[in-house]
Amino acid sequence: MAGRGRPRRFDREVALRTAMVLFWEHGYEGTSMSMLTSAMGITATSLYAAFGSKDDLFREAVELYNSADHSPTAAALEESTAREVVEAMLRRNADAYVDPATPQGCMVVLAGLNVTAGNEHIGRYLTECRRRDHEKVLERLTRAVAEGDLPASADPATLASYGATVLHGLSIQARDGCTREQAHAVIDGAMLGWDELVRRGERASTNESGV
Repeated sequence: MAGRGRPRRFDREVALRTAMVLFWEHGYEGTSMSMLTSAMGITATSLYAAFGSKDDLFREAVELYNSADHSPTAAALEESTAREVVEAMLRRNADAYVDPATPQGCMVVLAGLNVTAGNEHIGRYLTECRRRDHEKVLERLTRAVAEGDLPASADPATLASYGATVLHGLSIQARDGCTREQAHAVIDGAMLGWDELVRRGERASTNESGV
């Protein structure tokens, strides 16, 4: 027909990014199918055809959120020293957490807290995502010990867990409305704590050796 144009082309990448923001802001359970289809501009049938299920869409949205070109942590792991890695991880993520252009906090930390019966698999999936991130930091800090950047007495597992704990706390603070300045003040204190953890390991090693 002369007056009928072509159907609007479905942009899967744009739709996925839209879903990511919804899940990030409202969490898995707080994001309904009607919210998704409305924001993505597609029908439920089209959503299922393009992404499978809500679970599949959520997992793909988390993968996008965690992708190397989106993740401040991935970039931080390239820093030269262990201390620089952890500080960059905290500061870059904090900046992302409070960015007014996006939902506040970390999607992987906040999108699946306190899921109800039947959705426990979502909580387990996000736990596994956080575990993988922790392993990447642990691997980098273990390498720092091997290279002499951290003393042999340093405990990479404790240091990695310390960084993760501060990072996850910053996510909660961001969701509660903290400012960039407040977040960075917390990181200033956290890095003093990092230095003390490293020194404590050195002191313990010296005492054990009797020097």
